[in-house]
Amino acid sequence: MIDLPRTPSFRLDGKRALVTGGSSGIGQACAVALADAGAHVVCSARGADRLNASVAAMQARGASAEALVLDQSDLGALEAALDGQVFDVVVNSAGTAHPASAIDTKPADFDRVMDLNLRSAYFLSAWAANAMQAAGKPGSIIHISSQMGHVGGANRTVYCASKFGLEGMIKAMAIEWGPARIRINAVAPTFIRTPLTERTFGDPDQMAWIKDKIKLGRTGEAADIMGAVLYLAGEASSLVTGTSLLVDGGWTTG
Repeated sequence: MIDLPRTPSFRLDGKRALVTGGSSGIGQACAVALADAGAHVVCSARGADRLNASVAAMQARGASAEALVLDQSDLGALEAALDGQVFDVVVNSAGTAHPASAIDTKPADFDRVMDLNLRSAYFLSAWAANAMQAAGKPGSIIHISSQMGHVGGANRTVYCASKFGLEGMIKAMAIEWGPARIRINAVAPTFIRTPLTERTFGDPDQMAWIKDKIKLGRTGEAADIMGAVLYLAGEASSLVTGTSLLVDGGWTTG
């Protein structure tokens, strides 16, 4: 009798997941993907109205989900929210951008982007991993990075800096937490149509540049990220850590 391999499960039944930036766009799509796979999902975001509406819609279709109003860049609030919580999966989708030239970028703009995209991501990861280790549990931490963490782009200097920093942080943390079977990875999308990117999608010059770069000939939708996050969340990616899964339509191929 031939001993055939078993296909890893993509189910997350019995798992607890945290999704930051979970009220709209990519974060909302990630929350739905994890909930559809059986996880109980805590969705966090700053705006209570949109967050509560999103969670209510998930619950209405049978998902196990709850809302957590949280400004992730407020580290005191973030630490308090994580206190006593142990998650099997953490997806960090909270982020912001500042499309402007490097010369025109002010220190306050720089700090705002870095505080959310990198500083809060660092401590969210560290505090979540510490709780996993204390509980003796493996886990998966997933950051929504960007293709701009792999290439440069005009008028995206601060954003690129934050995402390149995030990618490097993930590699170092993967080395530290590998022995505890805590995996940390990134999903790096191309331009995805969300409320955050509507201004870019409304600019004909920007769209011409974007479509020229994407080899598959189309921009992304939030649903394009769901499979990548679900893969990294569970058993199917049990030997994957410290890497970045590019969902960029071929942008970074050259």
